[in-house]
Amino acid sequence: MSGIWGWFGGGAAQKRKDTPKNVILDLRTQLEMLQKREAHLTRQIEEQEQIARKNVSTNKTAAKAALRRKKIHEHNLEQTLNHISTIEQQVNAIESANINQETFLAMKRAGEAMKHIHGKLTPAKVDETMENLAEYNRFNEEIAEAMGSVSIGAQVDETELEDELEELQQQEIEDKMLNTGAVPVDRLPAVASGEIKGKTPTAVTEDDEEAELKRLQAEMAM
Repeated sequence: MSGIWGWFGGGAAQKRKDTPKNVILDLRTQLEMLQKREAHLTRQIEEQEQIARKNVSTNKTAAKAALRRKKIHEHNLEQTLNHISTIEQQVNAIESANINQETFLAMKRAGEAMKHIHGKLTPAKVDETMENLAEYNRFNEEIAEAMGSVSIGAQVDETELEDELEELQQQEIEDKMLNTGAVPVDRLPAVASGEIKGKTPTAVTEDDEEAELKRLQAEMAM
C-alpha cells in the first residue's frame, strides 16, 4: 500500500481524506495515464526494433544502440504494466470495499429501523396481546348476547294483539261495505215474516227499538 500511495505523491497523499468515490476517480485517471504510456512504449519498442533490423547488416553500432533503447523501453513497459495491474486491483478492491460498506450501512439502517418499529415488542408480548384481544372479543360477545336477551319496555299480550287485529279487520270490512252502500248482514235486524206469536204489541215495539239501537251502535262504531 505504501508503494501505491507513494506513486500518487508520497506521505501527503496518504493524509488526503477523499471519499471512496473520489479515490476511485483519481485511480482511474492515473490508470488512463499509464495505459497511454503503455501504448507509447509499445510503439517505441516497435520503432527501435525496426531500426535495429534496418542497420543490422550495414551499421552494427546503430543496430546495437537501437536494441539497447528497445531493452530500456521494454523494461519501462514491464513496470508500467505492473503499475496498471496494481491500480486495477486497487480500483476493484476499493469498489468492492465501498459496496460492502454501503451494504453494511444499509443493513445497519434497516436494523435500526426495525428496532425503532418494534421497540420493546417481543414474541411473548405479541402472544399476550393476541390472547387479550381474543378475551376482549369473547367478553364483547357475551355482553352483546346479554343485552340482546334483555326485554326493554312493557310486554304485550299476544292474545290482546290478535283480538285488536281482528277488530281492525272487521272495521275495515264494514268501512268498505259502507262506501258501497251495503249494510253488513250480521248487523241487520231480522225481518219477521207473518204474525208474531206469543208477543204483545208492546214486546214487538221493544224488540224493534232494541234492533234499531244495535244498528245505530254499529254505525257509530264504524
